[in-house]
Amino acid sequence: MKTLFTFALAGALSFSSLAANAADDLMALSDVKAKFKKVNVLLRGGVGEAKISLFDHTGRKLHQRKVTVGELDLILPYNLNELPTGEYQVKISTDEEQVVYKVETFEQPIATSELPLAAYGKVVDDQTINIAVMGLDEPGVDVEIRSSEDNKVIFEEEINQSEGFRKNYKLKGVSPEDVYIQVTDSKGRSKTLHF
Repeated sequence: MKTLFTFALAGALSFSSLAANAADDLMALSDVKAKFKKVNVLLRGGVGEAKISLFDHTGRKLHQRKVTVGELDLILPYNLNELPTGEYQVKISTDEEQVVYKVETFEQPIATSELPLAAYGKVVDDQTINIAVMGLDEPGVDVEIRSSEDNKVIFEEEINQSEGFRKNYKLKGVSPEDVYIQVTDSKGRSKTLHF
């Protein structure tokens, strides 16, 4: 009887070991990655028939599909642009095993060139104006001081300083209300400053 119990215990342990190895096998044959709001599910050759389910953070099923993976790897892309950023779960299951991946989606950062030029101006006194330009990637900013009355250029210079700058301009014979400044960076972004 003792021998029979030992065999039963050894069989149960080996079966649970095989089940654990099966889940490890599916984990080794699959992968899920998120880049911004796109999720890619990779199933390597040899997975066979599998069911892929996508869930949101509350556990609500968003999508499910069945696939058959032959000898070649298969990539299943999911575009989540219409959904909020956050945590999602991808469950991959076969007849023998199942794995669950958690992925986090996030917004793609806006390129600096797509942002407006950060330029600000203020009146220091009745003959001086100050401008500040920030957030530059490359040096090269054209500054034009123009007459408000006829748009004629009163003063013009190029500043070759990276990252940004602050500068005072002394006006001779005109007041700050009579001029405006056109600031244009090397990427073509511009801003008009009125006083």
